[in-house]
Amino acid sequence: MKRLIMLLVFVAVGAAVAGGYWYWQQGGSAKGGEKAKAKGGKGGGAPLIVRTARAVAKPMPVLIEAVGTVEPEQSVQVRAQVSGVLQTVAFREGDRVKAGQTLFEIDPRTSRAQYNQALAALERDKAQLENARAQQQRLEPLLKREFITRQEYDVAVTSAKSLEATVQAGQAAVEQARIQLDYARIVAPISGRTGQLAVRAGNLVQASGGGAPLVTINGTDPVLVAFSVPERQLEDIRRFQNQKDMRIEILPDRSGPPVAAGQLVFVDNTITPQTGTVLLKTRVENSKEAIWPGQFVNVRVVLTVEPEAIVVPEVAVQPGQNGPFVYLVDGDSKVEVRPVRISRQLGGEVVIGEGVKAGDHVVVEIPQALRPGATVRLADGEAAAGEKRKGKGGKKGEGKGKPAEGGAAKPAGDK
Repeated sequence: MKRLIMLLVFVAVGAAVAGGYWYWQQGGSAKGGEKAKAKGGKGGGAPLIVRTARAVAKPMPVLIEAVGTVEPEQSVQVRAQVSGVLQTVAFREGDRVKAGQTLFEIDPRTSRAQYNQALAALERDKAQLENARAQQQRLEPLLKREFITRQEYDVAVTSAKSLEATVQAGQAAVEQARIQLDYARIVAPISGRTGQLAVRAGNLVQASGGGAPLVTINGTDPVLVAFSVPERQLEDIRRFQNQKDMRIEILPDRSGPPVAAGQLVFVDNTITPQTGTVLLKTRVENSKEAIWPGQFVNVRVVLTVEPEAIVVPEVAVQPGQNGPFVYLVDGDSKVEVRPVRISRQLGGEVVIGEGVKAGDHVVVEIPQALRPGATVRLADGEAAAGEKRKGKGGKKGEGKGKPAEGGAAKPAGDK
């Protein structure tokens, strides 16, 4: 019995506590709501302050952007043309070299000995030829007097002609030996920058074969930039190709300025079926070596310049479900959502093809509470276009167009 009474007491106390807590919550919520309403009503109609920029009409390039690869206009793999011990490396890896500059020297002793041997053989053959010609001249008058037979004379003539051919062969052998001797000194065939050395001094090198080259020289000025564009843009490039405004700019960093510019020098004769693109190349001067062979760069093909393009800051354009749009402030300081068609983007600016005209105010810093139809005030103090027109409505009076303290414009002459 006592346990039942105790249980009922606990239940009653718990119910009382729960009821009190519920009442306290309801009262607190009501007070909070009243406070919120009071705060919301106090000054709740004040317009939002927004920062805007004017859409402007100015010259802007019409361009095509792509990613390209820098290629040397000239590239040579330097190989040994005679075998021997590499005695001298006359440059350092990465040096800039000029055409004709000595790069390597191979032990020339074997080649020089072969040259001297060929030269000596030539001198011997020349001496024998002189003797044969002298013999022919001695036999000629004897033949006329019939002191010798015709056969004996013909043998002398044949011997002289044979030695003439031998001398010519000897001269060729000397030239060949001289060339081989010259090959012991390897010179740069082009101007450019050297790459990594494959063989160091003291090693035995073999005449040209399938092995690695001694070094590779890449020309760095000028260079070619190869890039591909979709086939639909090829027609535009071909149409503007011969116009003076067309140029191709090279940008290592897309957001930075161009470091080089050139002209189109190559359009491939076939569109790649797998990708639907066509390969193009531009030749650019690179005296400062701002770009490097093998480097990926951004390519900007400037076709022409549009003189009156409508431009807004990039931050003003917002993505939407139905496409890009901007928040536009009209003449009544109301916010309007205006769909736009983006023509192209350049740096931090966007060229608008449709939807905005020059002079329109577009919002560039968008408050979270901004909604279409909301009344706003421009942070920079500029009036919207409609407000300026309202301010110019009076004919006389110094006070026309000036806003009163309440925000409305005073009529002209009103005091």
